[in-house]
This record gives sequence, structure tokens and C-alpha cells, in this order.
Amino acid sequence: MLTISAIPAFNDNYIWCIADPHRHNALIVDPGQAQPVLDHLAQQGLALTAILITHHHPDHVGGVKALREAYPDCRVIGPADSPFKGSTNPIHPGDTALWEGITFTSMAVPGHTLDHIAFFTDDTAITGRPLLFAGDTLFVSGCGRLFEGTPAQMRQSLESLRQLPDNTAVYCAHEYTLANLRFARSWLPQSSALADFERQCEQARANNKATVPSTLAEEKRLNLFLRWNDPEVIDVAKSYANEHTLPMESADDVFAAIRHSKDHFRG
Repeated sequence: MLTISAIPAFNDNYIWCIADPHRHNALIVDPGQAQPVLDHLAQQGLALTAILITHHHPDHVGGVKALREAYPDCRVIGPADSPFKGSTNPIHPGDTALWEGITFTSMAVPGHTLDHIAFFTDDTAITGRPLLFAGDTLFVSGCGRLFEGTPAQMRQSLESLRQLPDNTAVYCAHEYTLANLRFARSWLPQSSALADFERQCEQARANNKATVPSTLAEEKRLNLFLRWNDPEVIDVAKSYANEHTLPMESADDVFAAIRHSKDHFRG
């Protein structure tokens, strides 16, 4: 069985490491910093053989150069049409990447950035269930800001993720869960499911445990950004849109209202 672990970086980033303890090889996802990765590899006795990149932001690619200097044979697999030019194996949406017998499929998920891809595998050798590296597209109870894309693009990207198996383990790149839940609770203050999950996550963080990964089923149940067709969320979106003179004629408009509200939330 392969293993997966989080390497904390910066203030709230997670760099994900998949390890093959028998071959002593490792795959790293979105290394924004090199030193935490190098320290982890040394502690675990691992050699870096592959890096997956979801998008070009510095907190996801900043460590690639130094890691390649330390492990020159390491493959860097990232989006082909990207400002980041450090990939040795650039891939397009729908392409696959193979590592230690695990096939990862690249999915186009523009919105946060235009080059953003996610990596999905239905192989259960890592966690016992399908696995998604979502980067900054889908967070636990949230989604990424729209730095380059449109609300319609992001909603369509999230729709493509929403179609994955419900038991998919969602590995995102940041520990944003409690902030996301404070926002969600401001929209749905009477939701016992959100309140229960918030308490669970507060306990995890109090014990210095990650709230990531979640499952796609949990995200579909709780994450406002995946609930644009939920009548309860639509009602709040209509009120918000009316108050802020925003259109409200489609699912894209519902999503845009949620994103606009989160961008201006000061809770």
C-alpha cells in the first residue's frame, strides 16, 4: 500500500507527498517551498521521482527549481498552456500521467486561474478510494477566488468535479476550512449539519490535525459552492443578489452571488 501525507508549508499550504515505502520513491504535489519537502524526504528516506503541478501560482511552484536541482531525474508534470514553464512533461486536459502504476488523469478546472488542472485517479492503492488533487479549485467547504476566470467557468469546473464518485477523497492545497465554514454559517445559520461539522473541524485544528482530506459526498452535502441548485441556498442567493443589484437568472448567477458574498465577507 502506498502512503500519503501532508507537508505543511507557508502559513496554511499543504504539499502532498505520496510515498512507495518499498521502492523508497515519492511523488509531490504543488511544492510551493522546497525545504520542507527536502526535509520530509530525508526523514523518510525517500527519493523524489515526480512532481504534479495544478497551476502556476508561486505558492504551488516556488520549490520546483530547487527540488529539480536536488533530484535532476525527477519528472515535473503540469499544465501545458501555463505561465509556468518548468514542466518537463507538460500535459493537456484529458491526458494521463503514470507513477508507480497509478494513473492520474488531468482535468481542466479553470476559474481560479485559466491554466488550472486537477489530478484524479480511481486507483484505490493510495487511500482505499478514488483520489482528487484539487489544488485551489475546490477546498473543504469552499472554492478558490476567481483571479483569472469567470463565475461561469468556475461553476462548470466544479460541476465536472461534482460528477466524480461520491467516495472520492478530496485533497486541496490549503487549510481554509474554518474560515470557509464561518462564511457558510453566515448564509445558513440554522444548519445543524454545518454547525456539527464546524465543531468537528475546530476540534481537529485544536489538536493540530488537518481538516483535509474531505470526501466529495461531504462537499456536495455541505459546501455552498457546490449547492447552486439547492433551494435553501438559492433563496439566500436571491436575497443577496437583490441587495447588491446582481443578476439572478441562472445557476451561474447563483454561484456568482455566493462567490461575491465570500469575497466581501468580513466575519
